[in-house]
Amino acid sequence: MIETSDMTFENRMVTPEPMAEDREAENSLRPQTLHEYIGQDKVKENMAVYIEAAKRRGDVLDHVLLYGPPGLGKTTLSAIIAREMGVNLRVTTGPAIEKPGDLAALLTNLQTGDVLFIDEIHRLSRAVEEILYPALEDHAIDIIMGKGPSARSLRIDLNPFTLVGATTRAGQLSSPLRDRFGIVQRLELYTPEQLTDIVRRSSMILEISCSLDGAMEIARRARGTPRIANRLLKRVRDFADVMGNGEITREIAMIALDRLEIDPLGLDSNDRRMLDMIIKGYGGGPVGLETLASALGEETVTLEDVCEPYLMQLGFLARTPRGRCATDLAYAHLGYPAPNRNTGGGTSPAAPGQMSLL
Repeated sequence: MIETSDMTFENRMVTPEPMAEDREAENSLRPQTLHEYIGQDKVKENMAVYIEAAKRRGDVLDHVLLYGPPGLGKTTLSAIIAREMGVNLRVTTGPAIEKPGDLAALLTNLQTGDVLFIDEIHRLSRAVEEILYPALEDHAIDIIMGKGPSARSLRIDLNPFTLVGATTRAGQLSSPLRDRFGIVQRLELYTPEQLTDIVRRSSMILEISCSLDGAMEIARRARGTPRIANRLLKRVRDFADVMGNGEITREIAMIALDRLEIDPLGLDSNDRRMLDMIIKGYGGGPVGLETLASALGEETVTLEDVCEPYLMQLGFLARTPRGRCATDLAYAHLGYPAPNRNTGGGTSPAAPGQMSLL
């Protein structure tokens, strides 16, 4: 019998996508300088060089592309870039720029050196993207006035500016747009030690009493993502206030996170439900994504975008041409006996609790 959960895949404590409750807190917790920014050491070191070089030459910083999983600090880093350069920051998203005129209005209002941050830049429409090309290279935009035979092209000069684009799917950017970024940086998942420092810093800003062991316990279950770590910190604080003396200790953190059904590796009930279905319902796999989504009552895109990435990072899930398979690590983590693999020359159907990958 597969256990079910009241929590939906879209409304999870461990989702790296921003939730409504995150937005106000993130603004107060965001670091203001590269020195305060924890983690992403290579990115910080390189950006410090690029920024200092641009300032010494009196030039505008080259266009920057930041990519990586959600919740790692791309928006925060864009604000730091603008602050370190001493210029203004304008923030928008790819889906919000619906027409070329919307982009033209943004670009014509930028002052020299200003930073325009476009989140989810891979979702720009083709028409908007084509307006962006001359803006990035020549600091100008071409606008068509009128229609039919009387139409004419008008070129508007722009002040030199820096575009900072952020995306979770760099592969979906068109080659012409990707090639126009002079600086390309990938943000990596954080280590538990780095997340511990982030939790301690956030607890001080929020005036939460948190021990080192308590911060480490939260960090270990945050899936390498600062956004999740800060979200868990606020929820654990509630348990500390009600069940303890207000201080987040390791014991309180373990009780709270267990009650939230987040295990020591950061898997929640939905992750375990997916693995349970593959192992107990389909003999460990392979099972097609659409079949798995139907069995769980979820959309295929939800499983593919929300659950699979982290399970694959842990080595719990394997994608094969025939479908998804649970690995030996998944069996061990969920407490199931290791599957009996077929060592002969042929293959046999996987029985419940067994997996055949041959």
